[in-house]
Amino acid sequence: MTPSTSPDFSLELQHWTRGYFRVAGVDEAGRGAWAGPVTVAAVILPSTLQGALFNDSKALTAAQRERLAVQVREVAVAYAVEHAWPEEITRLNILGATHAAAARAVARLHPAAQALVTDYLRLHTSLPLLAPPKADALSLSVAAASILAKTERDALMTQLDARYPGYGFSGHKGYGAPAHREALARLGVSEIHRPTYAPIAKLLQPTLL
Repeated sequence: MTPSTSPDFSLELQHWTRGYFRVAGVDEAGRGAWAGPVTVAAVILPSTLQGALFNDSKALTAAQRERLAVQVREVAVAYAVEHAWPEEITRLNILGATHAAAARAVARLHPAAQALVTDYLRLHTSLPLLAPPKADALSLSVAAASILAKTERDALMTQLDARYPGYGFSGHKGYGAPAHREALARLGVSEIHRPTYAPIAKLLQPTLL
């Protein structure tokens, strides 16, 4: 559902007025999935950008996201996308792995970010940070990051569908859809499933005699 107001630069402006002009929006995709990585994108947009129609990726169709992802890459001052795979998610937990991927994405930005806006992700960083809820529907930079994170993760899950046939990753993208449950019951757990997630952990438990 499209929000009543479109994302703008209001949050970024809070940083700009303090002298931080390279503001990176940061957002993730895939935190709730049972398989595949959590993907985090960081995007710095030019403050002079006008007429941008970037929106929260969840409010867009797949075709709209693909089209806008091209535009994000064309207009961005800098952008980066990083993945945290199931091994890292198991080791750090999902929040820790998301933080780690976000830190890697921000570190790869060139020119470097001077401040951050995230969608309620309270990163451990020395950079000035705004992290309000629903920032992907408020901030153009975070909306742009949400589009890159979602499209890159979706493309990756489609590639993994060919590598791990039968699970239907290109359709449900690793989330807990009925087709995914059925495939797990039939095929068992793959190496790209997240063993600490309850439905996967239950399947991995030894059957008691």
